[in-house]
Amino acid sequence: MSSVAYAANTASHERVSTVASRLSRVGGFVLRYSLVLFLFLFGALKWTPAEAQGVEPMVRHSPVFFWLYPLFGIQRGSEVIGLIEIAIGTLIASRRWSPVVSATGSIAACGVFAVTLSFLFTTPDVGPSAPFLLKDIALLGAALWSAGEALAASAARGSTRP
Repeated sequence: MSSVAYAANTASHERVSTVASRLSRVGGFVLRYSLVLFLFLFGALKWTPAEAQGVEPMVRHSPVFFWLYPLFGIQRGSEVIGLIEIAIGTLIASRRWSPVVSATGSIAACGVFAVTLSFLFTTPDVGPSAPFLLKDIALLGAALWSAGEALAASAARGSTRP
């Protein structure tokens, strides 16, 4: 290969690498903050009576959340879940300032999505809700990626302190 062809090939690889790096950064930003948006949106909806009634059968049969309704009632129990979702979204959104706090929120989100996915197996007659619940597979993947990326950023900074 001539030196001219080698230089052109190297320049082409560098451009592709630059584009790939930018796409990864933009994709990561979109992925993380869409996760935050979902948590904020669905967390806020938990304050509405319609959403509280809509999640009631799933929460009532959950091995994790069954205790909420006897303790708080349907509406207040739903609001507790909403508060948890909003708090986790806030933690994840802190990535720029504290990657380790964001990673903590992302790991907590993994728990939320795992519990939500468990509704597929614990809720009698979940059929009509199943397609809506399946979105949480993608959200779980986003939370796992977000946790890993934030932990890597924290390690690169040389600090695990918030």
